[in-house]
Amino acid sequence: MKKLIFTIILSASFSVLIKAQIQKGNVMIGADLSNIRFGLDEPNEFRLDINPKAAWFVQDGLAFGAELDLGLATQKDAGTDFRYGVSLLSRYYGVTGANEVVNNSRFFGEATLGIQGYNPSGGGSTNGLGFSFGPGFTYFITSTIGLEALLKYNGVVGFGSSPYAHNLNLGVGFQIYLPGRSTARKIERDMK
Repeated sequence: MKKLIFTIILSASFSVLIKAQIQKGNVMIGADLSNIRFGLDEPNEFRLDINPKAAWFVQDGLAFGAELDLGLATQKDAGTDFRYGVSLLSRYYGVTGANEVVNNSRFFGEATLGIQGYNPSGGGSTNGLGFSFGPGFTYFITSTIGLEALLKYNGVVGFGSSPYAHNLNLGVGFQIYLPGRSTARKIERDMK
């Protein structure tokens, strides 16, 4: 009987923590990986993009923060392409229940705006105002860690030999959700 009561209390606490991840005051830290490629045949291409990000929830389900954009593509005898950028980030999780596919999952929309650049090895470049937007899906594997998939349209408008560069990117990543002070106090009260 004690084991059953303990299991029920633990399950209830876990469900409260899942809902508390995107509450006002919480912090999200993580990264997305995309364009991963290891060419084993000639011309031996390597490609990887990484986007570390951090955001603070200013309202339940709405977060603002920053994102770095780092990308590298190298190919034997062809040179190296490099992408870079720093952007402001906004992320919105929809209404609870309306966007849950399975338990502990949420859909979200993400948009960025900042300074970015693309410098291909073959010459030419685009550096200037960068923006991106797209839908995503998060599955919370624990009370503080979410695995996600994100489909984003990325564009750079600016200076250089090409005034506009853009792509569609599918990334996978993880986010760690840390409770803010008020959420931590509420969880402590609920656990007592």
